[in-house]
Amino acid sequence: MTIEPTLKEVSGSIIQRLAPHYGAGEAEAMNRIIVEEMLHYSPVDAVLRKDNTISAFMCGKIDKVVDRLLADEPIQYIFGKARFYGADIIVTPDVLIPRQETEELVDIIVGEQSERRDLNVLDLCTGSGCIAVTLARVLKFAVVEGVDISEAALKVAFDNASAAHVKVKWVKADVLSLPDNASPEYDIIVSNPPYVLDSEKKSMDRNVLDHEPHLALFVPDSDPLRFYVRIAHYASKALRANGRLYLEVNPCCAGNIADLLKSLRFKNVDVRLDISGKQRFVTATSPADYD
Repeated sequence: MTIEPTLKEVSGSIIQRLAPHYGAGEAEAMNRIIVEEMLHYSPVDAVLRKDNTISAFMCGKIDKVVDRLLADEPIQYIFGKARFYGADIIVTPDVLIPRQETEELVDIIVGEQSERRDLNVLDLCTGSGCIAVTLARVLKFAVVEGVDISEAALKVAFDNASAAHVKVKWVKADVLSLPDNASPEYDIIVSNPPYVLDSEKKSMDRNVLDHEPHLALFVPDSDPLRFYVRIAHYASKALRANGRLYLEVNPCCAGNIADLLKSLRFKNVDVRLDISGKQRFVTATSPADYD
C-alpha cells in the first residue's frame, strides 16, 4: 500500500529538485506558485495544512510541472499568467512575460497622469497588452489604443482587456511603418519596443532565449534604434500640445535616444533610472507647441 506524502514533504521535494538549477530562493518562490496554482493553497494555508496528504495523481502532475521548469520553461507560460501592476495578466509563448521594469514605466505614467481624465493613450508594440490594459484600468476615463504587428499577440491582449473588464482598441500594424504625417490626437504615447541587441543573446538565460518570442525582443546591432526612430518621428506629429512620450529602452542606447528626441525638438527630455540603477526609461514632452 502506497503512503501518500504530506504537503510538507511534497514542497520539500519540489525545492530539492529545483534549487540546484535555480537557487534556493527562486526554488522556494516557484514552490509557492505551484502549491497555490495546483493545490489552491495560499502561503498561509500551506503552513496550516502542511500535514495534509497529496494524492499520487496530483503528485504526478506536480512532477511534470517541475520537469518543465528544469527544462527552462518559464513558470508564467506553464500556468498561463503573470502578475503585473497588482493584477494577473494572461501570457502565452506568443508574448513576452511582463518585466518589473515595465511596471516601473507604468508607475511613471500613473504618477504623472493619475489626476487627469479623458486622456487619449497609444501603446505601440503592445504585446500582451499589459501596459494598455493597466492604463485603461487605472487612468480616469482614458481612451486607450494598442498596436502590434502580431495577430497572436493581439489575441492575448484582447483576452487581457476582457478579463480586466476594460475597453481598448486593438490595431494590427507594423510600428516600423508608422506614417510621418500624423495628426495630433494623443495625450500619451508609450512604447516598450524590441530593444535587446542580437549580440546580447549570448548572455541571456535559456528560459528567455528558448521560449520567449524573438520578434518582440531583438534588434540588429547595426540598427539598434530602428523602433525608436520611427516612434519618435511619429510621436512628434501625433502627440497633442504638451503630450507626453514614455519609452522603455536598452540602457546602452538611452543617451542616443535622448539625443534623437532633442533633435526632433521634444522638450523636457529626461533619462530615468530603473530600480537597479540602469538608464531604462526616456520621457519627453511633445514639440507640438513650438513656434
